[in-house]
Amino acid sequence: MEQEACRCQRKKERSPDEYTSLIHRLNRIEGQIRGIRGMVENNAYCVDILVQSAAVTAAVNAFNRELLAQHIRTCVAQDIRDGKDESIDELVKTLQKLMK
Repeated sequence: MEQEACRCQRKKERSPDEYTSLIHRLNRIEGQIRGIRGMVENNAYCVDILVQSAAVTAAVNAFNRELLAQHIRTCVAQDIRDGKDESIDELVKTLQKLMK
């Protein structure tokens, strides 16, 4: 799979611990997805695949919660200290997207 460059203009420097934690979560999710693909390829029972799919959804939600918490503690908090109130509007829009 070819890796695509980030199209966003903004960047965030993450601590080594933060980076490692996020990458480990994504690696586990990637492994789960590969497992589901294997289940489909091997004609696994539908319910078994659905259970694994639900586990992936839970893992992605956990990743989102961790990333959002870090974003609030770092980016949003710093923007508020710097008087950049538009960060609050961005956070609200992001939460609305996550709650769909």
